[in-house]
Amino acid sequence: MADAIRIIGIDPGLRRTGWGIVETLGNSLHFIAAGTARSDDKGELATRLCQLHDALVDVIDRFAPQEAAVEQTFVNKDAVATLKLGQARGIAMLVPARAGLLVAEYAPNAVKKAVIGVGHGDKRQIHMMVKVLMPKSSFDSEHAADALAIAICHAHHRQSRARLASLV
Repeated sequence: MADAIRIIGIDPGLRRTGWGIVETLGNSLHFIAAGTARSDDKGELATRLCQLHDALVDVIDRFAPQEAAVEQTFVNKDAVATLKLGQARGIAMLVPARAGLLVAEYAPNAVKKAVIGVGHGDKRQIHMMVKVLMPKSSFDSEHAADALAIAICHAHHRQSRARLASLV
């Protein structure tokens, strides 16, 4: 597509990092691809981070997105798990940034609001709306579906920013 923008959404996780790629042109969204980068949960942390890094580099090399969106970390009661998730999120932000992409960040509630219309909802609602918005989409895990929702959120927000900028 001539003026289409290709966006990668990334749902960071240490075991599984979801990724989803969409193209947006005006109001239209087109599914390109989605998948899940997995790390060996029996491996050392550094090795696992390398596995996620290498998988995301491969995705960006194969699909050449122009912009990226990453979900912000949800802080929970387990400080060790939160820290590990933060490290995986660092990889999720580093890889597209090193590729020269703009990296936007969205809170989970912002993603839900952009996709299902409200800031609170369960994963089934999000996955159903991803299929409604992009009927040809397919995903191998809930993480990949979440990543597509993050990409959709970014597509909606960038379109709103563009409209506001044209008014100024």
